[in-house]
This record gives sequence, structure tokens and C-alpha cells, in this order.
Amino acid sequence: MLTLSRLLSRLPLSWLHAFGALLGWLTWLLSPTYRRHLRENMQLALGETESRRLRAAAIGEAGKGALELTRIWLRPLAETAARVVEISGWELVEAAARRGRGILYLTPHLGCFEITAQYLSTHAPITVLYRPPRQAWLQAMIEAGRARAQLHLAAADLSGVRSLLKALKRGEAVGMLPDQAPKAGEGRWLDFFGKQAYTMTLAARLVDSGASVIMVWAERLPGGRGYHFHLQEPTRPIRGTIEERAQQINHEIEHLIRQCPSQYLWGYNRYKGRRGSEAPPLPNAGGPT
Repeated sequence: MLTLSRLLSRLPLSWLHAFGALLGWLTWLLSPTYRRHLRENMQLALGETESRRLRAAAIGEAGKGALELTRIWLRPLAETAARVVEISGWELVEAAARRGRGILYLTPHLGCFEITAQYLSTHAPITVLYRPPRQAWLQAMIEAGRARAQLHLAAADLSGVRSLLKALKRGEAVGMLPDQAPKAGEGRWLDFFGKQAYTMTLAARLVDSGASVIMVWAERLPGGRGYHFHLQEPTRPIRGTIEERAQQINHEIEHLIRQCPSQYLWGYNRYKGRRGSEAPPLPNAGGPT
């Protein structure tokens, strides 16, 4: 598989996106579980009418996201960074750098989420939270792609959290996927598009460090033209208890997704439970109405 990935990485991005769209539809046709998650998640977040209108685009975009990873991970960093052809909000990065208290980049599963840390590492050191995959070949490919000169990996464990805190203390940047389902005991059940989702609290805890929070995502442009890098401030300051901060981060993710809903990874089982961390019962469940 790694050899095939290296061959694919040499194809033009437009070709990868074309083949990826086909892969997205093949996955849709062959996986009932994937179809169910994608349908349910889109309908919950967008409503029946909008979900139907965007479903075909979302299926294709998910496949593009899978195949473009070969080029993001396995090509030279300069070549990868050059695929970012438009940037909005870079002044936020410059202002945060002047404050010198570190930057917390929050990147949901929206657009080409893997290119964000790659591109940011061409400007300054960044440490990203990382959960090793089960497949050895995928592990090797990720390590090859993410281990850039100024891009440092932090395992999703206690030692990794310490690495993130140390980076922020040095005034550096850290990045993570705040909509990734955490392990049992490491999250809270909070609202996400109107349904309880087991939500990580680590991002909310890192806000306490005083770091500047920047929401970032890379929009996939049509025709393989590259990516539009979006950097945005939260819609309001992230404050309150750990739970309140984590809930607000969920709402900030929703705000980003609504900007380009067809490029969110709807097939990801955002609402899955973890053994030992069951969802709380709904209010009045089984009781009088």
C-alpha cells in the first residue's frame, strides 16, 4: 500500500481529485454503515432539504480528501505548501505572534485538514496532536508526511499533552482536530448540531494557557487548483468552565462547517460512544411529557 501511495503522490492534484471522487462514490455504494452515518449526520446538521441537495457533492469531496493525502504527505514540503494558492486572515497569525503567548490552531475535519499544519510549519514551529493508526503502512506514511523540519508530533497521551504545553510556554503553535472523538474518560457529552456528541476537553483546557485561538481550515478549490487557507477568530471569546469552553468550541466548529458544508467529513462517526462513557439519557426520557 505504501508503494501504491507513493505512485499516486506523483499524479497531478486534479487527477487525484477526479479519481478520489470516484472512490467516494465507490465507498458510498459498498458500505451501508458509511451511507447511514453520512445520511444521518448531514440530515441532523443541515435538515432534509439541504442534506439532499449537498449529498452528492459531500460524497465526492470525501473521496477527494482520501486520495489527496498521498500528495500532502509524500511530496516535498515546498511542493505541498505551494498548493495553498489563496489565504484569508493571515493578519491573525501575525498579531498572535506579536503577543508571544503561543497559538492554538483548531482544525476540524473540514476541507483538506492535513495541509493546515504542513503549511503553517513553513512559517514557524508547530506541534500537532497525533493518534497513531492501527495499520502499519498508514503509520509509516503519516510519519513520513508529518515529520517535517518544524512540524513536531505529540502522541495523544499524557506525554503528548506535556509536549503541547511546553510548546505553548515557548510561545510556539500547537494544532489539533477538536472534533475528533476522545478516548473514554477524556471527554464530555455536549451538543453538536443538536445531538449529544462525546467531545474532547483538551482544546478547552489549552485555552487556559492564554494562547491565541485561531480556527483554521483549507478549502478544496475546484479543478485541482489548490487550496484556500481560511484563518478565523472564534465568533466570541472562549471562556467559562471546561465544559462551557468545550461546548463553545463545538459551536465554533459548526460555524466553520456552515461556510462549506459539502467539504465536511460527514461519514466520520462523530456521535459514537466509547465503552465506559455512555451518553446521558435525554431529558424526560421515558417519563411524562
